[in-house]
Amino acid sequence: MISVISMPCVNMAVCLNKLFNPFSTCLMFILIVHSSTTNNNISDSQIDSNGYVAYCPCMGRFGNQADHFLGSLAFAHGLDRTLILPPWIEYHHDRSSRVEMVPFDTYFKVEALQEYHRVITMEKFMKLFAARVWPVGQRKSLCYMARKFNDDMIDNDCNAKDGNPFGPFWDNFGINFVSSEFHQPLFFNTQDVHILDAWQEKFPAATHPVLAFTGAPASFPVTEENRHLHRYLQWSKKFDKESDVFIEENFPNRTFVGIHLRNGIDWKNACEHINMSPSLFAAPQCLGYRRENGDSYAELCAPPRHIILTQVKKALKKMRTGNLFVATDVDAMVHDFRKELRAIKGLKVVRGHADSPHLDLAVLAKSTYYIGNCISSFSAFPKRERDVAGRPSAFWAFPKHEYVTPEKDLHLQVISEHDEL
Repeated sequence: MISVISMPCVNMAVCLNKLFNPFSTCLMFILIVHSSTTNNNISDSQIDSNGYVAYCPCMGRFGNQADHFLGSLAFAHGLDRTLILPPWIEYHHDRSSRVEMVPFDTYFKVEALQEYHRVITMEKFMKLFAARVWPVGQRKSLCYMARKFNDDMIDNDCNAKDGNPFGPFWDNFGINFVSSEFHQPLFFNTQDVHILDAWQEKFPAATHPVLAFTGAPASFPVTEENRHLHRYLQWSKKFDKESDVFIEENFPNRTFVGIHLRNGIDWKNACEHINMSPSLFAAPQCLGYRRENGDSYAELCAPPRHIILTQVKKALKKMRTGNLFVATDVDAMVHDFRKELRAIKGLKVVRGHADSPHLDLAVLAKSTYYIGNCISSFSAFPKRERDVAGRPSAFWAFPKHEYVTPEKDLHLQVISEHDEL
């Protein structure tokens, strides 16, 4: 099988030379033969007869994608199909339409996930198994119901590749769909045996070897029963080592308070809807999935500076350290901390990595004490990791009665504009 991936050609003369150059053609032929031979060498025992689950992690940035991943892992486990690990979709901060596909195992260990269930990276699946399991001409997309947002889209179809990042995601692997199927009224809670049986009956592996979902087969935020699966989401050796090195260099005794601040203009705009959305984004992680801890409130989403300073001061004293690590997309409040907390012995404020937020997450997970934003799915990531490890954590302005009083200033100063990762 020959797979063609279209790439942008900056210099047409160079591209034509490469295309018709005898050596290039020979090399291309060798690569194609090798790929074909590799596929043919796959034995039946290596193919999952129960089938596979694939999906586009097309909703939101990393925090949202991580929530969806845990639900998708549970879904595949419930169906007893191998989960195809999609690359992480990363967006450029210049607000262009460009997206980057980062292989799943760049950040996390595949072998750790295999302790829970069968998984395979999408790159490996497409290279070794797709030709036999999911041949071109037999690839169908799956969605709950037809998606059509404009007249240019096909009627009664998932239109799985329409829009960004949907199109670029599937194009990254040279995947085109010949048709669509709908799974309405089935949802993804395969813990329910009746729903599980319905999935198996409607989409048997014999006729549907790959269930390729337009979006993640999961709820957002991650459901309460799937939070524990975070224990299998372990950092790759690279990020585990880099976070250890960073901690050793900045906090040699490894005792420090880690905090995550969300204070960009986009976040302020989102927080304006908090009263109308009592379970906004990741709110259930502190308010409860049945809102047993109350409804959302402004300070929970956008904590004012005096609350942040108060909680950080308490945390540093409680942990008996002056070491503070700040992860943020905008304002790290370094000047505020150094000025207002100057009485704390040995105060040291270290800002995180603007160019490597995943490294920030790994560092936050290893902090002695952590304070995050209850509404933020980015904050939720290290919180789940810490819960698994039994490390203490807290949220800004929570519980409400301890930090929020009517007479205090509830306005948050915003100085820049960025999206949450």
